[in-house]
Amino acid sequence: MTSSKESTPVSPQLKPVTDEAILKVAKEVVVKFIEVGRLTPVNFEEHFQKIYQAVRDSVRS
Repeated sequence: MTSSKESTPVSPQLKPVTDEAILKVAKEVVVKFIEVGRLTPVNFEEHFQKIYQAVRDSVRS
């Protein structure tokens, strides 16, 4: 018989979020904003940094 501790899945909230995951989320947000016309590739650098920091701050808080 297995104990309930062994059969309980690990909650995603308990796993640390990697910098790579934050980078991927920020990239997806920027790509979506470009697709819908909210951003242009010309101002990508300016906005990407702000979006990355916002995602990182949200995850780390």
